[in-house]
Amino acid sequence: MMNSTYPITVTDTVYYLPKRMSRLNRFFASLLNDERNLPFVHFGLLIMFTTVPCGALLFIPGVFHWWLAVPYFLLNVIFMLGPFILMQHNVAHNILFKRKYKFLNHLIPWVMGPFFGITPETYFAHHVGMHHPENNLPPDISSTMKCQRDNPVDFMKYFLRFFFWGIPELSAYLRLRRRKKILSRMLAGEGVYAHIVLILLFVNWKATITVFILPLVFSRFMMMAGNWAQHAFIDMDAPGNCFRNSITCINSSYNKKCWNDGYHIGHHLYPRLHWTEMPEEFLRNIEKYKMEDALVFRKVDYFILWMLLMTKSYHTLSKFYVELNTENPRNKEEIINLLKKRTRKCDNCVPVS
Repeated sequence: MMNSTYPITVTDTVYYLPKRMSRLNRFFASLLNDERNLPFVHFGLLIMFTTVPCGALLFIPGVFHWWLAVPYFLLNVIFMLGPFILMQHNVAHNILFKRKYKFLNHLIPWVMGPFFGITPETYFAHHVGMHHPENNLPPDISSTMKCQRDNPVDFMKYFLRFFFWGIPELSAYLRLRRRKKILSRMLAGEGVYAHIVLILLFVNWKATITVFILPLVFSRFMMMAGNWAQHAFIDMDAPGNCFRNSITCINSSYNKKCWNDGYHIGHHLYPRLHWTEMPEEFLRNIEKYKMEDALVFRKVDYFILWMLLMTKSYHTLSKFYVELNTENPRNKEEIINLLKKRTRKCDNCVPVS
């Protein structure tokens, strides 16, 4: 895609349904609220025929060996975890299956999710029940505003607080906001998951650690690193402005793998906008992105951005910066100063729109 005003080419994938679909794909598409989500069915089937049975296989007496556990864990992390988290993210905003097939909507959070360390219903409660309504402002318990966002110590405090106190704090938040249905679903999911894992530890503790506990720790770390990078660069003069408290990443292999998740500004502006429409939204509103001085990066993903921030590699980070103001572009020093300014923590944070 090419915008006529800016010399910016967007190469991120926009999925179109094939003109001629197989009978099986037509059947799957008939179950969906939006046929464009057919890739989710394909990916879900891949998980159900690989990750789930392989994980279950490790619990069979005499099967488990560490030389099997290591490739199982690494393959899920490298090839499956990112796309799965972002598939769950998309279906949290837009229900996947039609009402008459609604029982199928439980497959992702209740059957597949635990194999990737994502407890049932908690992702929805955190992301849709809290993060989007609060938009990274202080009521959001995962807000990055009070952190120095290029400081590894601050990040570890942020992660450990989420890991150990996230559920109690999220429960208190949902209770205060009277989102009782979301709260009850989350507590049910956490309770069922905890009881099953506890039982499985007595059945086969090695397999339980490999299949459920290590993925839980790793996925929560990765999700918090991702949220940190998504909301690392905040204009403290307008911290509630989505253009100035989020970022957009274009032309990244991450977007092809993870359903255009790099368009985080667009996602906060339009939470239910379909993932296939994200690149078009960016190009259509690029003048607004320019006017708001939004931060856009190219050929990079959130985890790389997180690592660059943790090592304060602003010189490298500036190479990925996309200049929207082509009439008066910033030089490298100005870009670095802008990035450093927007990572400063807010000592007296108040919700300002």
